[in-house]
Amino acid sequence: MRRSILLSMCAGGALMLTACAETTPVEVERAVQDVLAADQGTMNDIMMTVADPNEAATYFRRTLKENPGNIDAQRGLARSLIRAKRNTEGAAIWAKVAAHRAATAEDKVDHADALIRTGDWARAETVLKGVPPTHETYKRYRLEAMIADSNGQWDKADSYYETAAGLTTTPAKVLNNWGYSKLTRGDYPGAERLFVEALTYDPALFTAKNNLVLARGAQRNYALPVIEANRGERAQLYHTLALTAIKQGDVALGKGLLQDAIETSPQHFEEAVRALEALESRG
Repeated sequence: MRRSILLSMCAGGALMLTACAETTPVEVERAVQDVLAADQGTMNDIMMTVADPNEAATYFRRTLKENPGNIDAQRGLARSLIRAKRNTEGAAIWAKVAAHRAATAEDKVDHADALIRTGDWARAETVLKGVPPTHETYKRYRLEAMIADSNGQWDKADSYYETAAGLTTTPAKVLNNWGYSKLTRGDYPGAERLFVEALTYDPALFTAKNNLVLARGAQRNYALPVIEANRGERAQLYHTLALTAIKQGDVALGKGLLQDAIETSPQHFEEAVRALEALESRG
């Protein structure tokens, strides 16, 4: 039995040696490089998604020291810096990526996004104008909408927001942005409709909930909407409604809403307590 096993091992070894003998050094090197490239790609993906963004930035900087022209590492560094809220640094790296000979239209879109995060709207608009019109993506149109908004070009903004919402299966955030744009223009019913629509796609999006009560409050509708919300969220929404009412001169209603906020979640709502005490101290 032991002899048959030994013979099998020897036969297997002989086959392996034969296979190795038939493989040229160039083919071996190519196989090694393929494995290394696959491992590098996996590591890059991990760093860009789940790793601590500052640690990821350090990793990509180290990679770039070894290979300065690696555009994937440049992209990884830029994304990591943006994730770490180091927007100015991130925008500078995205500029290098966008200028790379292997840059894509999406790299330019990411550069524009980084510039908007730094508040450089004019330069972001210039960068987006350099993106081919055939590059039709959700991110591109969302940024176009935001820039049109910043320029007060409402019709263009509405068109871009609508296009962006149609290019994603998860449009809650862009609908919320569109609604906020309507809110700032004074189109409160239009804003309310968009916030409600956003919540149908993402019932947990608290900014849309808060914006919804702002839009309703601006129309002097101080009833809390029928939406999913935990106690802490409901307290915050009552607080938002209360401040809206007070700013519009409906002080008595505002006091009642502050009291509702306190009663809904007293352990979370020192702000409401302070606001109510300030109002009552004024008589």
